[in-house]
Amino acid sequence: MEGSLLILIPISVVLVLLIVGVLWWAARSGQFDDMEGPAHAILMDDDSPRTDVKTDKTASESAPTKAPD
Repeated sequence: MEGSLLILIPISVVLVLLIVGVLWWAARSGQFDDMEGPAHAILMDDDSPRTDVKTDKTASESAPTKAPD
């Protein structure tokens, strides 16, 4: 019983310190700065056409399509 406590207590202390370190790093690097911006951005209406997509109409018009059996 005491042998397992000598192993589990240091492991749990290291795990807690690791979790606190990761949360501290995330807070300092700005991970929690804007929590509502991405949620509202998906609701914004973007009617402008995309200009980075090339459309190749000759390939799609000349490719034969097979009807499903």
